[in-house]
Amino acid sequence: MADVLKVIGLMSGTSLDGIDAAILDTDGETVAAPGPALTLPYHAETRAVLRSALEAALQTPPEGPVPAGIAKAERLLTDAHDAAVSALLAKAALKPSDIALLGFHGHTVLHRPAERRTWQIGDGEMLARATGIPVVNEFRTADVAAGGQGAPFVPLYHLVLTHKMERPLAVVNIGGVANLTYVGAGGEPIAFDTGPGNAAIDDWALAHTGAPVDRDGKLAAKGRVNETVLAAMLRHPMFLQPPPKSLDRFDFPMTAVAGLSGPDGAATLTAFTAAAIARANEHLPRPPKRWIICGGGRHNPMLMRELRARLTGEVITAEDAGWRGDFLEAEAFGYLAVRSVRGLPLSLPSTTGVPHPMPGGRLHSPQAP
Repeated sequence: MADVLKVIGLMSGTSLDGIDAAILDTDGETVAAPGPALTLPYHAETRAVLRSALEAALQTPPEGPVPAGIAKAERLLTDAHDAAVSALLAKAALKPSDIALLGFHGHTVLHRPAERRTWQIGDGEMLARATGIPVVNEFRTADVAAGGQGAPFVPLYHLVLTHKMERPLAVVNIGGVANLTYVGAGGEPIAFDTGPGNAAIDDWALAHTGAPVDRDGKLAAKGRVNETVLAAMLRHPMFLQPPPKSLDRFDFPMTAVAGLSGPDGAATLTAFTAAAIARANEHLPRPPKRWIICGGGRHNPMLMRELRARLTGEVITAEDAGWRGDFLEAEAFGYLAVRSVRGLPLSLPSTTGVPHPMPGGRLHSPQAP
């Protein structure tokens, strides 16, 4: 039996809200016991620099030099992760030497698996030296290079969390993009991105209210769903594409709702996220008996209402399942860091379409070479 390691998982999601950091005791296979966790919100400057990096990445050719704006974003991001690790260690009354690994996802600025490109900024070597803890990053690179979608990357952790639950079930993570893990009676997961998550709703809220999110769905609650616009958005060819499949946060821009009022646009985009998740049923062997909703989207009561109206089966939150919904992805990348150093697969043909179970990740030592 493999040793259980104490690790920290770090996640900076596409929603641009901040860094989630979580301690996990795990062997990278069957054991995953969560410990202390925290969220470090981004400063407004960091959020603005990251948003600019997203736009710059779209214009950066594969072999071109890294633009100065993206390099600046990477330094700010890495410094922010160093601060998150320090804060979490202080909260847990632990020393860097108590932690075996950091699972450092970084921040995705471009995801184009059809072009065999995925780009997560974040300097693993810099973070290892700053914290004094070995760092694993570049989790998705090998998968995409081998022809996989490079996402979703949390399903193997979902398997550990759900191994005693009644099946079939679905775990839905609603971050900037929404993704699903389906676990049937056979146990091997099916996973894919279902469509938009919070990103378009957040961008719409920022444009119409100045707030970076539609807090508690208040803007959407004031509006009405435009069914004509919603139907048009649901004709996107992505929904007919069989899994595995993955998306970039910019694959569903706000142009379709551009003519709507602020409240009506928010209501329609919220309904679109829920309807896209419901359409995932078209690609599942059997309807899930239970849908477990994770990620920031579960905090939006309007989105949860739309999901309960559109999904068959029980719809519950991560907390209802006994999980920490704000930290599942951070925990997952701690779990995957251990799998990485032990040479275990991080992704499967049924989760990303990679040709065979794929190990990956890159290990950085705190010591200078």
